[in-house]
Amino acid sequence: MAKKQFRAESKRLLDLMINSIYTHKEIFLRELLSNASDAVDKLSYKALTDDTVKVKRKDFQITIVPDKESRTLTITDNGVGMTKEELEQNLGTIARSGSFQFKQEMDKAEKAKNVDIIGQFGVGFYSAFMVADRVTVRSRAHGSEEAWEWKSDGTDGYTVEPCDKDDVGTEVILHMKEDTDEEKYSEYLDQYRIQELVKKYSDYVHSPIRMEMEHSRAKERPADAGEDYKPEYETVREWETLNSMVPLWQRPKSKVKKEEYDQFYREKFGDWEEPLCTIHVAAEGQMEYKAMLFIPSHAPYDYYSKDYEKGFQLYSSGVLIMDKCPEVVPDHFSFVKGVVDSPDLPLNISRETLQHTRALHIIEGSVEKKVKAELLKMQKEDREKYLKFWKGFARQLKYGAVNQYGAKKEVLQDLLLFPSSQGEELTTLQEYVERMKEGQEKIFYLCAETVEMAKALPQAERVLEKGYEILYFTDEVDEFVAQTLGSYGDKPFQDASAADALPESEEEKAQAEKKAEANRPVLDFVKETLGDKVFDVRLSRVLRSGAVCLSADGPMSLEMEKYFQKMEGEAMGGMKALRVLELNADSQVYGALCQAVAQDQEKAKKYARLLYDQALIIAGLPVEDTAKYTELVCSLMV
Repeated sequence: MAKKQFRAESKRLLDLMINSIYTHKEIFLRELLSNASDAVDKLSYKALTDDTVKVKRKDFQITIVPDKESRTLTITDNGVGMTKEELEQNLGTIARSGSFQFKQEMDKAEKAKNVDIIGQFGVGFYSAFMVADRVTVRSRAHGSEEAWEWKSDGTDGYTVEPCDKDDVGTEVILHMKEDTDEEKYSEYLDQYRIQELVKKYSDYVHSPIRMEMEHSRAKERPADAGEDYKPEYETVREWETLNSMVPLWQRPKSKVKKEEYDQFYREKFGDWEEPLCTIHVAAEGQMEYKAMLFIPSHAPYDYYSKDYEKGFQLYSSGVLIMDKCPEVVPDHFSFVKGVVDSPDLPLNISRETLQHTRALHIIEGSVEKKVKAELLKMQKEDREKYLKFWKGFARQLKYGAVNQYGAKKEVLQDLLLFPSSQGEELTTLQEYVERMKEGQEKIFYLCAETVEMAKALPQAERVLEKGYEILYFTDEVDEFVAQTLGSYGDKPFQDASAADALPESEEEKAQAEKKAEANRPVLDFVKETLGDKVFDVRLSRVLRSGAVCLSADGPMSLEMEKYFQKMEGEAMGGMKALRVLELNADSQVYGALCQAVAQDQEKAKKYARLLYDQALIIAGLPVEDTAKYTELVCSLMV
């Protein structure tokens, strides 16, 4: 029979299909199994209304037969099959898809709601030429007495001629390429490699994918065997189903036990612990998809490193498309593991990646709502479990609230927890507001490296004296969170150490200014002594029993300075707040300073330096020269 040329832009287009579209050669098996699955689904659908279809649903199957001696891999289905014309149209015309045409016809008839057809681009079949130098397709269409054989080497056209085939369906025979130093094509004839690929890409194809597996097993022990009997082994071959067919997420929630969810999670994502919770989703409407989402009980070892990759496993009608799809996972919930399966995914031509369309954002938005709702439920109903979650992922939620100029603050603010002066338990912002005293208009906070250091800060005394609760910000990002949120409801955040944290009357302000002016000579002396170490020296309006503290003037706080000091690079690490030394005019220490300024200015200079270093220590900042500080203390003791 005369050889026919491909009806496309010739060999160049076919080369593109084979060598450029797919990134992994192993994908060929997924594509051919998907085509076989489509063929089975088509005949199965016909069987609903066509009595001439003799195959029962339970009898549909796909078989794989590797033959190492002849170097062939045969994939057979008992689906709808193809006529001669369909072989030429579907295999002779690159980028034509019989599956796509079938789905269009069903759409017109409004009958396609429950029909999943993967192969919509007509190029998946040609992935076979990545591993085979020759492909033979033998097919007999349903309702036809004739069978036809299509052959091609993928470069020089194809032939179609009659053949003998007793059963309806299609048989694809791949004549595998010879091994090279770079590629070992023989691996695709190994039963365990095939089993692995089926499990990876086609585990949830609707029809059973079967292959004859070779195993070694012990022979039956003879009845007269003595104590010195040594077991004998034999090689047996048995047909086995390689895929599980029905994924867990396709089953109703009521039919899945917790143990099944936990086992699926551990096996799928390689965790030794069960997840804190499982979210089983069946979404309809703008975007139809099913999903199983898992919130881990601990952060992966590399979670806060640049090597960590977020993403869900993405399936289209049970066929794995991407092992990690980041577009459907919000950054602030990147710790969530899961699988998403949708017939509506906007696949690109290779089906390995997705086109960036609105559909992905719909799934991402839905996932965000589901995860937040589950976390809030956990927070209210099982605080101990939520605290375990918070221990692993607090930083992620806080940075999520700060990122993108607070674009997600409304999503995350109710999930945040902080230590407070109320007690040992962490509190939410909502719980804080519900406990606020009558007349309290602000949410007070103090920044320190630890809760113990925050409690010891002398600046907290006057706020606590009023009976107000203070949140303790002990993470470097906490103050950024407060500034990004701005307020919770109608309650703004307020640094308890700020001079204007509590309202002052005009009389109190006037008295403070008068007092500061009266002490101007001492304050100027201390400022001159410290030089550029401080921006200003002032009488404190926040200290009660404490003698000294350090504050900042301007937008950058001392905690922000610490944060930037930890960042890499001199440009950011060199950023400093405008430091203000605050002195308590009512303390005995200040009285001693005033006396020294009047009587012994060399001693007064030592007092000034000592008070500055003490303020640094209280603020959790490093003393610039610890040796000089020690020498200074000792000189004042002698």
